[in-house]
Amino acid sequence: MGYQPLEELLPRAGYSIFRLVRLASKRALELSENGAKLVSAPTEQKLTTTALEEIRQGKVVEKSVADATEAAAGKKSK
Repeated sequence: MGYQPLEELLPRAGYSIFRLVRLASKRALELSENGAKLVSAPTEQKLTTTALEEIRQGKVVEKSVADATEAAAGKKSK
């Protein structure tokens, strides 16, 4: 079983455990439907672990967090 440190995952979900759990569960459901992983993972690894690893690596982001990041980047460039 893989271990993803919470300190690295929380910033990816706007420091909300609820958002992190929602994001991971949605991604795990997507993985169960189509099986297209964004990171290399063993086939026996659970889908939620793979989803958390994708979130940790920044391959999967919550839309509201991505929008906030883009807005902040836009303010800096103006």
